[in-house]
Amino acid sequence: MKKIFIAFASLIIGLPSIAQLTTAPDGGNKLSAVSERIGITDVAIHYGRPHVKGREGKIWGQLVPFGFTDLGFGTSKAAPWRAGANENTTIEFSTDVTIEGKPLAAGKYGFFVAVNADKCTIIFSQNSTSWGSFFYNQNEDALRVDVKQQVQSSSTEWLTYSFEDQTSDAAVIALTWEKWKIPFTVKVDLVKTQLESFRRELKSDKGFKYDAWVQAANFCADNNTNLEEGLQWADYGVNGEFIGEKNFQSISTKARILDLLKRTKEASDLMQQAIPLGSMMELHNYGRMLLSQKRVQAAYDVFKQNYDAHPNTFTTNMGMARALSAKGNYKEALTYAQAALPQVPDPGNKVNVEKMIETLKAGKDINQ
Repeated sequence: MKKIFIAFASLIIGLPSIAQLTTAPDGGNKLSAVSERIGITDVAIHYGRPHVKGREGKIWGQLVPFGFTDLGFGTSKAAPWRAGANENTTIEFSTDVTIEGKPLAAGKYGFFVAVNADKCTIIFSQNSTSWGSFFYNQNEDALRVDVKQQVQSSSTEWLTYSFEDQTSDAAVIALTWEKWKIPFTVKVDLVKTQLESFRRELKSDKGFKYDAWVQAANFCADNNTNLEEGLQWADYGVNGEFIGEKNFQSISTKARILDLLKRTKEASDLMQQAIPLGSMMELHNYGRMLLSQKRVQAAYDVFKQNYDAHPNTFTTNMGMARALSAKGNYKEALTYAQAALPQVPDPGNKVNVEKMIETLKAGKDINQ
C-alpha cells in the first residue's frame, strides 16, 4: 500500500501545473464588455469592473494614484492607471477614427488613464496583451489626449464604460466610477469609411446583384460626394454584364446622379425611360422628391401620369392633391383630398388628411 501511495503522489507531482479551473475574477471584480457601432465602425471595450465597496472619497488620488507611479512590480517605474481591474483594459476600432480630434488608426489598443486633480490623460497603447500597467512603456503609446473629468452628484458603484451623445458619425465614450466621469469623443469619417466598404463589398458576392450597385450610387447622391464614381456604379446597376437591370430604381438613380453632375438633358431623357417602369409607390415618392426640390411642374406631370395609370386610389388622390396645391389650385386639390379621405388605410393617415383638407379650405399649401 505504501508503494502505491508513493507512486500516486509521484504521478500528481509530475502533472503539468498550468491546468486551471474557471473562477470569478480576483477581488470580486467583474469582467465586462461593451460595444457600439458608430457609422459602420465597430468599437469594442473589454475591461474589469472594480467596485467602490465603501471607499467613496478614497478612490481618486488614493486607490487610483494621481499621475504616473511606481507600482512596485514589473518593469514600469511610471505607470498610469489600468482604467479598470485585473487585466489590461482594451479598446478596439474596426476603422480609423479620431479621438478628441486626433487621428488613431484602426486596431486594438491597451487603454490607460493617468488621472490628476484637474485633468486626465487618456492613453492608447500598442501593447494590448499585458496584465494591468505593470509593464507599461511610454514608447508603445499610439496616442495621448488630455480630457477634463466631470464630477457627478451621485456615485456609480461599479466602474462602467458607456456610449453617450451619439450621432451618425460620433459618440462620447464615458468611463464612470464613484463620482467621476472621464469622457472622450470618438469620431469617424463616415463618408470615407462607407465608400471604402462599398469598394470592397462590390468586389465580393454582394456585387453580383444590381441593387448593391444602386445602393452604393444612391449613397453618393445622398451625400453629394464622389459623383463620378457613383455614376459608374449606377451605370453598372443598369448595364452591368449578367447583373444589370433596367427598372425604375436603377435608371432613376443614374438619372439622379447625372442631374447632380449638371448633365440635366441626359438626366431628363433617362427619367422618361424610367417613369413607365415605376410602380405606383415609386412614382408617388419620385413626385414627392420633385416637390421637395420645388420642381412643381415636373412633379405635377409625374403625379398626373401616376393617377392616369392608377385612378382614384388613396395614393394617387393624395398625389394629385399635393401637386395641385403646389400649383396654387387649392379648390381642385381639395376635391382629390376629399376623395382620399374615405380611402385612408389607417387612423394616423386619416388625421393627416383631415388636417390637409382644413388647410386647403383655408387657401394654404399642404406641402409646407
